[in-house]
Amino acid sequence: MLHKSINGAKDRYNVVVIGSGLGGLTTANRLARSGHSVLLLEHHHQLGGLATWFKRRGHIFDVSLHGFPHGMVKTCRKYWNRKIMESIVQLKNIVFDNPQFSLTTTFDRKDFSSILINKFKIPPAAIDDFFTTVAAMNFYDDRSMSTRELFETFFPGRDDVHRLLMEPITYANGSTLDDPAITYGIVFSNFMNKGVFTFRGGTDRLIGMMAEELGKNGVTICKNSRVDRIVVEKGKVRGVYCGDRFIAADAVVSNSGILNTVNDLAGRDAFPQEFLDRVKTVRVNTSSCQVYIGIKKEEKIDDIGDLLFVSSAEKFSSDELLDMHTASRTFSLYYPKTRPQHNRYTVVASMNGRYDDWENLSAAVYEAEKEAMIQRTLVDLDRYLPGVREKIDWLEAATPKTIQRYTLHTRGTSFGTKFEGLDISRSIFKAVQGLFHVGSVGIIMSGWLGAINYGVIVANDVDGYIRGM
Repeated sequence: MLHKSINGAKDRYNVVVIGSGLGGLTTANRLARSGHSVLLLEHHHQLGGLATWFKRRGHIFDVSLHGFPHGMVKTCRKYWNRKIMESIVQLKNIVFDNPQFSLTTTFDRKDFSSILINKFKIPPAAIDDFFTTVAAMNFYDDRSMSTRELFETFFPGRDDVHRLLMEPITYANGSTLDDPAITYGIVFSNFMNKGVFTFRGGTDRLIGMMAEELGKNGVTICKNSRVDRIVVEKGKVRGVYCGDRFIAADAVVSNSGILNTVNDLAGRDAFPQEFLDRVKTVRVNTSSCQVYIGIKKEEKIDDIGDLLFVSSAEKFSSDELLDMHTASRTFSLYYPKTRPQHNRYTVVASMNGRYDDWENLSAAVYEAEKEAMIQRTLVDLDRYLPGVREKIDWLEAATPKTIQRYTLHTRGTSFGTKFEGLDISRSIFKAVQGLFHVGSVGIIMSGWLGAINYGVIVANDVDGYIRGM
């Protein structure tokens, strides 16, 4: 049953899920399938978190860059449904263009290895050793080696190879060369399985199909319903306050950020000091900016690739990628084949970014910086689509402040937390009985595949807790 507001909800549920990112949606779906009564509360008028969309002048825009590994096929079949699984398609033309190299790849292991051998002249044995090493990485492995040290071990002094290996992963989850190597290796090896995939029809179709599945399984969904407080008494969850409405629950799953969950929703008084001391170590990951470009209905653009990693920076640098005036960006191109039900062309440019750079700008400077970002983006896009400015009828920019406003994420993070956030997320139910967290933590549990798989893990935890009460 689908409700537009909290007014349609009952007074008690087995589980309340706060937030409808892919992790929250998956947790709610799994628990409902297991026979639990589930209420899903979303503060926004759209479901999906960062996997959502918006409409402007006849255009539909996915809010950010979306690409995921082939593992999504099995995950969606097993934990959602076959219809969703069958809408997953490969992005076959991924373009890299920068002063160090230009190439097009399918981004699977065979093609990538061929490029490293033939274009970058890397010995096959070194490539095989690298792939074998990253494929064997697990999140509980030693964290002392950085990604920079990993690259130098296998490809010493080859900044161009480091750029090829690192750039797409940085855009995917915000990681840097100085983060633990395992946070890189796990994500990279997943992508290197069979390439990069996306969802035919866009996020509007995906989230619509997920909402339909949730309804079939009996989840009550309330939009425009912001949770103000998770009620904890004597170390145990009792329910939530949504405005002045109290809803009792045996368990609460927060799909809000882990720091939001601890500091704001439950409140620090709910936790033992030992747990709070560990929370102090959690670092919020970086954010991102977007430029949304709509092409006039009567116009077309050439097929120049599905995903373009472009940069005019001479060398790869994590700091350069995060600079608010970065010369590096991705272009996600949406052709009619991408959204078959919507015969339009759109482009979404994505850049990494820091919340701090945008936070304290005056209104006038903020708008001027957004406009400058749009113009830099159009200069880059015109190199690949000459004359594209004349075909555009919609331009709009988003910043880390935009993400913070619509998602409520701490400091507008697009990528959750650094690695230490995973331990806090996984152990929060030990600090407060009945309180669980699902979301983008530790880089590994981020992105579409990580979020859904983490939703399954947390659903199993909640199911076991309730059945053991």
